[in-house]
Amino acid sequence: MITIKPFSALRPEPQFAKLVASKPYDVLNSQEAKLEVIGNPNSFLHITKSEISLSKDIDIHTDEVYEKAKENLEAFIKRDILFKESKDCFYIYKLNFNNHNQTGLVCLSSIDDYAKNLIKKHELTKPDKETDRFNHIKYTKAHTGNVFLTYRKMDDINAIIEKWIHYKSPIYNILTEDQVTHTIWAINETEVINKIINLFKTNVPCSYIADGHHRAASAYKHNLYCKENNLPSPDFFLTTLFPESELKILPYNRIVKTLNGLSQEQFLNKIDKKFIVEKKTTPVQPQNKFEFGLYINKQWFVLKYREQPNIFETLKQLDVNILQDFILDSILDIKDPRTNPNLDFVGGIRGLQELVKLVDNHEAIMAFSLYPIIMDELLQIADQNLMMPPKCTWFEPKLRDGLLTHIF
Repeated sequence: MITIKPFSALRPEPQFAKLVASKPYDVLNSQEAKLEVIGNPNSFLHITKSEISLSKDIDIHTDEVYEKAKENLEAFIKRDILFKESKDCFYIYKLNFNNHNQTGLVCLSSIDDYAKNLIKKHELTKPDKETDRFNHIKYTKAHTGNVFLTYRKMDDINAIIEKWIHYKSPIYNILTEDQVTHTIWAINETEVINKIINLFKTNVPCSYIADGHHRAASAYKHNLYCKENNLPSPDFFLTTLFPESELKILPYNRIVKTLNGLSQEQFLNKIDKKFIVEKKTTPVQPQNKFEFGLYINKQWFVLKYREQPNIFETLKQLDVNILQDFILDSILDIKDPRTNPNLDFVGGIRGLQELVKLVDNHEAIMAFSLYPIIMDELLQIADQNLMMPPKCTWFEPKLRDGLLTHIF
């Protein structure tokens, strides 16, 4: 069974909450983050993407960037933008977007559980992103990014959370510019905290990483680093646990930068062996599994996988793996999607228009739109200790960074 515990969050004074709350560090590049903070010195992006405070030509993985993150975090505390909770609490975090609600428990999860695979993974990680967040944790001595976990719904846990929401006032209730309402409550009563701990300890055999594989892996590696160097180790990391029944998955699309020496005609001829290729006059958002959209040279195509799926091979029959095996790898020689510079990923929340923009602006030669993975597939794969390629699931809406931080 999994182990969770409360913590004293570093969090903003209520009047600063909306200004501090920032999009997760990994949904923005440096240029987008710099634009995001114009006129807002209190954005938490100054900590999670501290390169925006430095020269635009700086290598974002240098020590200077992580030193700046530490400096900025300390400055937020000195300026009384952030304060540390006076006692350990659990926190309830409710998201509302387009009439969709999801409510999670913010807590610390055990790094030992992660090591024992009681916190189950479903995606491979990219080494450079792991190293980046490892260094960020090492310098700031904080978990600034929340790992988004899910678990199979349990009515007794849900009842406690719903009762607290009904009778207690939130500490924050903010509407962000993307029209997501973020409402947070602090559970500060010892009896209720202990009841929640025991329910998880006796009834929840495992949790699953939904979003945040790199954050979790870097927290684990940082903990190992501390133990190996006789430094105080946090042993727990910042997470939010959502019941799987409330989560919504969007696709994670792909862009490719070159055709690996092929002409467009040669490329289309090669994919015709495994896919039915049809021209379309409108953008293609696949409506079924085993369908893909392709945008190249101002033209949309729909690709339909020719073979009959084998329902007993969950991993092989994932759309992302069909695309990887029969197009990205076999035709374009993209063997490792974690490291190949010819491949990049675009979250589904950005829409098909983002794919069109990237191709039309010559930042990519083509783009693929995918059908989203469903929750049952994710849980089955994690339960079987299998791994999907990186960047397969995009969960929306997302938690905001800066509202609840774990410092140690």
